[in-house]
Amino acid sequence: MVDLHMHSRYSDDGEFSPSELVRKCSDAGIKIMSVTDHNCVRANAEAAEAAKARNICYIPGIEIDCTFRDINFHMLGYGIDYKSNDFMEIERNIEEQSIRTSMERLVQTQVLGFHVTENDMWEIAKDNYWKDIWTGEMFAEVLLSRPEYADHPLLKPYRPGGSRGDNPYVNFYWDYYAQGKSCYAEEKYPGMEDILDVIHANGGFAVLAHPWVNLKQNIDLLDEILDLGPDGVEAFSSYHTREQAEFFYGIAKERNLIVTCGSDYHGKTKPAIQVGQHHCRLAYI
Repeated sequence: MVDLHMHSRYSDDGEFSPSELVRKCSDAGIKIMSVTDHNCVRANAEAAEAAKARNICYIPGIEIDCTFRDINFHMLGYGIDYKSNDFMEIERNIEEQSIRTSMERLVQTQVLGFHVTENDMWEIAKDNYWKDIWTGEMFAEVLLSRPEYADHPLLKPYRPGGSRGDNPYVNFYWDYYAQGKSCYAEEKYPGMEDILDVIHANGGFAVLAHPWVNLKQNIDLLDEILDLGPDGVEAFSSYHTREQAEFFYGIAKERNLIVTCGSDYHGKTKPAIQVGQHHCRLAYI
């Protein structure tokens, strides 16, 4: 089994250490894996060493935020020279912006009518690698834990049994903090062309992550994106239905692109998703 998309504590929304992810993959029978943290390569050295000890083939990875036609996308980079300063610069850029946008998210969450403070957010982030960065998922975790909000109408869909209760934290993020939503705080991401150049310049292969998540109503942009020169498409993802996966698989094969599969496992942020959960039935594609 293969899983080439998962996040460690070096992502702003990941839960486990790189070594813990390797153990989970070993327990699940995964033989080829990659840790692809958001805009950060710090997990790779530890994960590679732990994977070697468990006889798992490890591929260095990263997931980088970028934009195309004013839409935010994620580009996966595999086989990269993760010691390159290029990736340190990407991390610094995101960190500087995210500290500012975290405060903006706090204000917008208060505008929704919730009493949440800086101290609340610092407390929940105190053990994180990104201590000053507060994601939509973290706001959801704080709000959903408050007894006084047990019957709050905005939170009911994210309770057990609710329409958005399968992955409540990340669903709350998508509904309120994602691009175009009421609590969205804009960050300036590099252009997709620039990120493709960085990945290729550092010996890596670039793969468009979970394309349906970001394209949806803009599926007509797919050909333009693929013309830019990514090496592959993550056709098989926990986010994709079987029909969507088959669609992207077909497009990739028509263009002789790499096809990858990834669960996008995070831990508590997406409790309904487990390592290896990407619906791919093909053997070592």
